[in-house]
Amino acid sequence: MQTLLFLIVFPILVACLLLFVKRTTLRYAVVALSALAIGGASIYLLIRYAFEGAVYFAAPSGAIDLAMVAIEMGLALFIIYMGAKFKNYLAIVLAVVQAALVVYLEMTFSGSLHAVNNLFIDQFSIIMALIIGIIGSLIAVYAVRYMETYHHHHPEVRDRQTFFFFVIFVFLAAMFGLVFSNNLMWLFFFWEITTISSFLLIGYSETGEATKNAFRALVMNLLGGVAFVVALILLAATEPTSGGIELSRVLASPDAAVVLIPAVLIGFAGITKAALMPFSSWLLGAMVAPTPVSALLHSSTMVKAGVYILVRFSPVFAGTFAGLSIGLVGGVTFLVASAIAISQSDAKSVLAYSTIANLGLIAACAGVGTYMLVWAAILLIVFHAVAKSLLFLGTGAIEHRTGSRDIEDMEGLIVRMPKMAVMMFIGIAGMFLAPFGMLISKWAAIEAFVQVPFGLIFIAILAYGSAVTVFFWAKWMGKLVTVTRNTERVEKGFFEESWAPLYIITGLVIAAVLLFPVISSILIEPYVLAIYGVTAHLADANVAIMLLMIALLLVLPVSFLLFKRTARHLPAYMGGRPATPDLHFAGSLGMTREAQTRNYYLTEYFGEAKLFRPGATVCIVLILVSWALAGVAL
Repeated sequence: MQTLLFLIVFPILVACLLLFVKRTTLRYAVVALSALAIGGASIYLLIRYAFEGAVYFAAPSGAIDLAMVAIEMGLALFIIYMGAKFKNYLAIVLAVVQAALVVYLEMTFSGSLHAVNNLFIDQFSIIMALIIGIIGSLIAVYAVRYMETYHHHHPEVRDRQTFFFFVIFVFLAAMFGLVFSNNLMWLFFFWEITTISSFLLIGYSETGEATKNAFRALVMNLLGGVAFVVALILLAATEPTSGGIELSRVLASPDAAVVLIPAVLIGFAGITKAALMPFSSWLLGAMVAPTPVSALLHSSTMVKAGVYILVRFSPVFAGTFAGLSIGLVGGVTFLVASAIAISQSDAKSVLAYSTIANLGLIAACAGVGTYMLVWAAILLIVFHAVAKSLLFLGTGAIEHRTGSRDIEDMEGLIVRMPKMAVMMFIGIAGMFLAPFGMLISKWAAIEAFVQVPFGLIFIAILAYGSAVTVFFWAKWMGKLVTVTRNTERVEKGFFEESWAPLYIITGLVIAAVLLFPVISSILIEPYVLAIYGVTAHLADANVAIMLLMIALLLVLPVSFLLFKRTARHLPAYMGGRPATPDLHFAGSLGMTREAQTRNYYLTEYFGEAKLFRPGATVCIVLILVSWALAGVAL
């Protein structure tokens, strides 16, 4: 239990210390050493508890419970103050409603709010702790020098780096608390801390757009928070049969009908937190924040909290029409967000929509909730975390060096920033190419959907969504590896950029591919076996195919070294017109023109204006249907 408490409390202590550290060199040392301690503690959890199954701890709660309620009331007052200051009255209303529900819960059901075991750890918690402790900490290390450069490029933004890193480490502490909490009241407390943290980070620049987008994120997540509190009230009111506020007892409750309504409400909170449609706009708006914030939100915090809670409640959703509706929300989100990503040329927009799409796929697996789909969902969480963190941090580095994050401006990056281009190539490959993990997970999901009712609907969604995924990733990858001539190399030395986190995360992407059978056999399969009583894994033939693909990938760079030869550089062929090596040619009327290449974005077919509203409407209907079906089941 000491390690769990360390991972929750230590980041808070570091956050308080960083409020007083103003020099960049000292801040870097504090953040790097703290990241080392947090990452080391996360790895220790893996070594200590990987083979022990679920372990529960009766952490002291009396004074802590009171402190949490007091902090929740303080946060409500803070939201009311900020809502009044910026005239966002919906945030005020939701904060008041949520606070009133919490007070009602505490006063009416105080006897039902006691948990025997407040904390726990199992294989799924270990996976989440590794993502938070390693990926999240590396992003924090990268952010130190990034933020210094950020303020150099944006002198109009007030320098609040001490506050920025305070919130970052509070965010990490809240995520650890969330994944270790067996007491749902504690889980809700940490849930709300992540909401406030994201609000503060998105609004960091204090511009009108940043403030607007921060409030959008706050309002949408407060909606989920209200649903979460209502679920807690229902669980407390039916404590003898539902299991009360202990997560383990709720999931093991014999009365599935009583638990289903609270589960669907908590699932709704997960949908808002994971930015599924129709709530995806808050995550898209979060792009106004500095790039490390985007990396943190997408890879190791916030949205991962949403899919974490959905996967936790998968056993309750399994075999129910309410769960099927939640799964369809995820499926529609996956298909529509993947299609919209085709029309985006801004790299962060592509990353945001691809995140929303993959979170939708995870939610689809969690909603249907069979043992094989839960296996695929957890594998998706792992591979998405490592690949997406690399892509966001890489995009930030490219933007600082080139002044643009437009995909078209990344043409020839293999010449201008070869190290960065290789890392971005690996990150993109991790999102859609074999044998990288996202494809493995989708393969497993298709195999699992075949075995469930209405599975053909999900298979069709997965097939079409994956097809358009290939389209937008391949466009970007092609731009990165295009060889251009007479271009200046802008990649600089190691100490001018936080390369170390990028190198480590790149290594983690590759390691995840090589070690995915180990990850599955040690962590994912035992968790699925403990929950469902059935083990889940890819067939031996499929694993053999994946290993063969890995071997071919390893042979590829060796072949370049063995068969390297002097290349001849020829001018581009321009239909018979004379062309120069720098891609200029003689056009009509004797005019000299420059040859240019540009991707198709097909905005008239896949634009946000065309697809978002229909997709959001379908998802709203499906959410309402899930509520109705849960009520009918009762």
